[in-house]
Amino acid sequence: MPELPEIEALADHLRRHAVGRQIGRIDVSAFSVLKTFDPPITALNGQTVTEANRWGKYLGVQVGDLHLITHLSRAGWLKWSEKLAAAPLKPGKGPIALRVHLGTPGEAPGFDLTEAGTQKRLAVWLVDDPVKVPGIAALGPDALSLGPDDLANVLKGNSGRIKTVITDQKVIAGIGNAYSDEILHVARVSPFATAGKLTDAQLAALHDAMITVLTDAVTRSVGQQAATLKGEKRSGLRVHARTGLPCPVCGDPVREVSFADKSFQYCATCQTGGKVLADRRMSRLLK
Repeated sequence: MPELPEIEALADHLRRHAVGRQIGRIDVSAFSVLKTFDPPITALNGQTVTEANRWGKYLGVQVGDLHLITHLSRAGWLKWSEKLAAAPLKPGKGPIALRVHLGTPGEAPGFDLTEAGTQKRLAVWLVDDPVKVPGIAALGPDALSLGPDDLANVLKGNSGRIKTVITDQKVIAGIGNAYSDEILHVARVSPFATAGKLTDAQLAALHDAMITVLTDAVTRSVGQQAATLKGEKRSGLRVHARTGLPCPVCGDPVREVSFADKSFQYCATCQTGGKVLADRRMSRLLK
């Protein structure tokens, strides 16, 4: 799933390549992605893109008084092209859900919103105010906007596991499964630690790790072509999706905890004092 650094990089790409261009046509192949119907998507035709923005893991372009906003979810992506085909998309065919022509179709650049797999969760809204998107209205403070005291206040009294809490967009916006693994590893905090019971030293380490990991990822990602962002993200990961490989700090194998539809990775030596966390999937298999 694209997280704060990748969405910020995509917004930067749109600022540099889409702002100032006029929308020639928008093709919708998967009408289920549209979560709003008034105003209609055709209201953007002939209008000029004036800005690109990020709200947590939401990405949007401003077109006149309207905002075209998307949440790419787990398998969505933005694909940029210097010249899109003029032919309209065929509904329900292929991974492209929505196409934006930035100029005369067949002669101009633009971008596709695509989604792989069978779980279709990509969503698009057209609104006159971003807070009319329910998820944006409910967002907590942006991860990169939090100071040390802000983070302590956000976590104070929270009885949830820190891994779950910092990926809750209503608590902190922008962090997903991958970067939470990286942040907790750098901070040397167990994913199962209780959020509201972290010591002052742990809170300071967590804040430093959050800012460092996300800022470094943004620095690496901004300026990349949209097509290379996924590879850039993978190349910078230390523990996430590296089960069985050596921890870059201590050399011990990276371990995994699996759930029904996702998993996370951690280093027992660096984060849990050598304790191996219970893997629910493996526990069931061993019964």
